[in-house]
Amino acid sequence: MDDTPVRPSRVEVDLDAIAANVRTLRDHVAPTPVWAVVKADGYGHGAVPVARAALAAGAAGLAVALVEEARTLRAAGVDARILLLSEPPVTAASAVLASGVEPTVYSPGMVAALDAVADRAAPLPVHLKVDTGMHRVGCAPEDVVAVATVVDRAPALRLASVWTHLAVADEPDRPETAAQLARFDAAVAAVEAAGIVVPECHAANSAGTIAHAGARHDLVRAGIAVYGIAPSPALAGAVALRPALRLVSAVGHVKEVAPGEGVSYGLRWAPATTTTVATVPIGYADGVRRRLGGLGAEVLVGGRRCPIAGTVTMDQITVDCGPGARVVRGDEVVLIGRQGDEEVTAEEWAERLGTIGYEITCGLGARLPRTYTGG
Repeated sequence: MDDTPVRPSRVEVDLDAIAANVRTLRDHVAPTPVWAVVKADGYGHGAVPVARAALAAGAAGLAVALVEEARTLRAAGVDARILLLSEPPVTAASAVLASGVEPTVYSPGMVAALDAVADRAAPLPVHLKVDTGMHRVGCAPEDVVAVATVVDRAPALRLASVWTHLAVADEPDRPETAAQLARFDAAVAAVEAAGIVVPECHAANSAGTIAHAGARHDLVRAGIAVYGIAPSPALAGAVALRPALRLVSAVGHVKEVAPGEGVSYGLRWAPATTTTVATVPIGYADGVRRRLGGLGAEVLVGGRRCPIAGTVTMDQITVDCGPGARVVRGDEVVLIGRQGDEEVTAEEWAERLGTIGYEITCGLGARLPRTYTGG
């Protein structure tokens, strides 16, 4: 059967923007290498095309959250170094090895499981994560020497790095980041004092990359910034990033709605005067949050901002284009991105919804085809 998309709704990704952001981050932290985080299908942008664009622009490696994500990259022929950011179940040790990742470890059980399946003739590089204050994953600072010693004595493994993750780097004035970095430096020093060589150490996420020079160490792990989205409002504009994603659809139906006539589920929105309402075939099943219509969210039609009218439904939204608007079926509708001189950003959605830009792009559904330009 012909699998050409019929619905006009899609995600457009500018790979030249991805490349430009990687180069900007490289310049910002030079000579420290930049690794691009492409977990969650490249934060909703498509992991394989993003990985290729990032590597071509000089990224030194990649990072993922899941073995399955690494498999996708390897199956597509991506042969760069890939850091697995957390431990899977110990029963997955063979799958970790087969996926070609460099795994993160922080428990003796996972170290033993990997050592049992790895090749002593070509020891597997592993990255020891220490929990310096986020309290999510990682070994406690007081345990780091013990776990590093287990790694060091494992004949089929070699220590590639010691690393940590920063909890509040996106809030530059918070003192906890300095405290975390101090604990991290102490942990690395303790490992080295035990006679174990630490080839590399790293701590910086996107916010650390941008705002905390002391966090950059031997490499930085840039995630959301690669996609042109600031890690937080406090860091917006700190470096020149280009949003890489547009969320686009087209008008599917146009009608005039009389004053007082309700629109969409619940009939909670009604115009004060006769207006033109366009129906657009995209909805909350695609990641357009149901609440956006009640929060003043706008889309772009003909280069103008037009509010979502009423409740977002599973497959469609309705848009108030204004009295007498000249809108016809097939007109482009931009939900995120630029059209003419106007732009709606993922950060704008995030602010309305009380969340972060990461969640917006990661939440764009799989039934939206991804199309690519540049690269």
